[in-house]
Amino acid sequence: MTSWRSNTTVPGSPTDVLELLTEPQAIARWAPIPFRVVALDGARLRAGSRARVAGCLAGRSVEFDVEVLDASDERLELVAQGPICIDVEYRMRPAGRSSEIQASIGVEGRGLFGRVLAKATEALLAGGALRMSLDRLAREMRPVLAA
Repeated sequence: MTSWRSNTTVPGSPTDVLELLTEPQAIARWAPIPFRVVALDGARLRAGSRARVAGCLAGRSVEFDVEVLDASDERLELVAQGPICIDVEYRMRPAGRSSEIQASIGVEGRGLFGRVLAKATEALLAGGALRMSLDRLAREMRPVLAA
């Protein structure tokens, strides 16, 4: 499995960050890989919840089953299983009136099609998709805090 990491500091507490990390409509705006939620058991992501998401990778429509392993003030961890496996972890810790976020995404493909999609996803991440995602997340935090 190839892993990509990035970090940033965003305004707000880890609790504020978790609220945005687990809200389905917000996730679609800042996620490193564009997708839409097809099904979700509940209003937002929480430990133990499952979702089905769809998107486009390498010009192909793909769907993933997502399982949330942990959703706490310190961490959001999930795994998305589809033609490729994507392990995602966001760790948050307070930094004054802000939060430091450490993001990690692991990608693994099986079979010919899975390996091709994994390489395409890795190219997106190598091109800065995770870094840009964290930048969008920081921008999303500003209006949340003003509300």
